[in-house]
Amino acid sequence: MYPLPGPGFDYASAGVSPNWEHNLHGFGAHWNKNTNLAWAADRWFLNLFPRSTPFQYNEGGYSTLSFIPTLGTMILGLLAGGIFKNDQKGEEKLKYFIIAAISLTVLGILLQLTNINPIVKRIWTPAWVIFSGGICFGFLALFYWLVDLKQYKKPFFFLSVIGMNSIAAYVMSDGGLRQYITDNLYIHLGPHYDQIFGIAYATLISGALTLLLLWLILYWMYKRKIYIKI
Repeated sequence: MYPLPGPGFDYASAGVSPNWEHNLHGFGAHWNKNTNLAWAADRWFLNLFPRSTPFQYNEGGYSTLSFIPTLGTMILGLLAGGIFKNDQKGEEKLKYFIIAAISLTVLGILLQLTNINPIVKRIWTPAWVIFSGGICFGFLALFYWLVDLKQYKKPFFFLSVIGMNSIAAYVMSDGGLRQYITDNLYIHLGPHYDQIFGIAYATLISGALTLLLLWLILYWMYKRKIYIKI
């Protein structure tokens, strides 16, 4: 119900252009960057606090109200956990995962194609919650079938070490430790070590080595049964 920008709207105050190539049209325009309800809410809410300059917009299009659809992603995780913990047979659980994967993925695509709600990861739109949830349920079904039902565990040990300490893995990968490791690799291996296969593969090489070192930390925790949980 929040109105779309009128003819005299000052797009500069929102940090976007009226002719920006990513602007949507029709009903989908209600989700355009920094001209939507969530942006207006932040213009009010964030300026209630002392600031050196008034809040006008977030350059990335992020908004406080994005926490609402983010909770939807968390709820999907809770539903998946509930299926894991129930007393049904493995084949029944697998069926639920497959149905959820197909249903959510198709629904998310339909929301995008009908212009009701776009799939945008950055601001975590409801369509992204549904679509990405479907993709995750698909991978969950695949790994549940391979690891739990078929008992192919050894090939996935690398992933198990990460999954057993997923919170620690997330914090380490998103925090200063990852950057510290990356910086020290350049110090000790040389500024161009990651270009051994060419510049195009530089981020792949540095990222793989950083992941390996973070995994070794998680493996150390795994061997000592140190698991960080909420």
